[in-house]
Amino acid sequence: MMQIKGVTNTQHPAVFIDRDGTIMQDVHYCKDPDLVELIPEARTSLKLLKNAGFRLVIITNQSGVGRGMMDVSDFDAVQNRLLELIGPDIIAATYMCPDLPDHINNRRKPSPMMVMEAVRDLDLDLNRSWFIGDKAIDVQCGMRAGVKPILVRTGHGHGADHVGAFFVAKDIASAAQFILREAGV
Repeated sequence: MMQIKGVTNTQHPAVFIDRDGTIMQDVHYCKDPDLVELIPEARTSLKLLKNAGFRLVIITNQSGVGRGMMDVSDFDAVQNRLLELIGPDIIAATYMCPDLPDHINNRRKPSPMMVMEAVRDLDLDLNRSWFIGDKAIDVQCGMRAGVKPILVRTGHGHGADHVGAFFVAKDIASAAQFILREAGV
């Protein structure tokens, strides 16, 4: 494990990343893997973060499953195509919530539940972690989880208020560069 700023903690820092509009172009309820297109510089940026010692975890709401507009196999096909485009062994895990916003015991962002599942499963250190997303709910999820949230201006972040983000970035590349500078890498 690569150390960040000389830290000897055995827990890993992470970057939690929203999927649609943050690392791939936002396609309304994407269920066709042929429509998956990476945001420019996403692959390179994710590789830089991973090589710096961060575990990369996708945290995504997919209410299209809960609405019956697609099923889990559609999500899996899109996700597999995304991972193929990003490259092998870059993403440590993906956590997906198919629930509708009004579902009881909801894991949906802005709830930090999916982040906490990843912390438990992957031995992550929230104090050295970040959350990158294109919506206010991504920023809120990061804040509720106790990580530093970054709002990107791609996807829905195009005209959004910064809603309390630690940093507002043009895109995933700018967000990654900011994280690397902050981590002293």
